[in-house]
Amino acid sequence: QVQLVESGGGLVQPGGSLRLSCAASGSIFSIYAMGWYRQAPGKQRELVAAITSGGSTNYADSVKGRFTISRDNAKNTVYLQMNSLKPEDTAVYYCNADFALVADTPPRNYWGQGTQVTVSS
Repeated sequence: QVQLVESGGGLVQPGGSLRLSCAASGSIFSIYAMGWYRQAPGKQRELVAAITSGGSTNYADSVKGRFTISRDNAKNTVYLQMNSLKPEDTAVYYCNADFALVADTPPRNYWGQGTQVTVSS
């Protein structure tokens, strides 16, 4: 069974940094795009950052210049380095990825369970 397991969330003061990790486990043939979404209370889930298998990245305007997404294909892991954190970054952060479990089959989309990030003094 394929799982995405996030770690690295927590409480941080404004201006601080956190690094989120998301590791994919299970029998995976190939991983395509990976990304991070977030959902604040009372708001819709939104894309924070995404990265393709080739390393191309895409960021929400609100995090450009502060967050960096990266991946380690050998470890089936995606990271989100978050710097200069603001109270408005407070949310549950979810890992998302497209996997193919078997060769020559279309990828399926998977979600992690989420990790809380709270930015507060």
